[in-house]
Amino acid sequence: MTLADIGTAPVLSVVVGVFHTALYVLVRGRIGARLPLTLLAAVLGAFAGQALGARLGDPLRLGDYSLVWASIVAWAGILVIAVASTLGPARPDR
Repeated sequence: MTLADIGTAPVLSVVVGVFHTALYVLVRGRIGARLPLTLLAAVLGAFAGQALGARLGDPLRLGDYSLVWASIVAWAGILVIAVASTLGPARPDR
């Protein structure tokens, strides 16, 4: 397996996921220990959104990569983590 066998979708999904996670942290301010989980949700969401956009069509594409759908589903993943952390048990203040 070479680097050319991987394709562009996983690599661009990591880039899109990191970008949107960084944007979320910039807007939110502080994210704490949820950062790795938020990043994972954004990357997996971007990859799933790209697959969805490949089937539904996308007005903004980078080659074969569906950028709009990848961004939308990446934000959906970030929001799922944000809501779950809000509804979950609170940590005691130290």
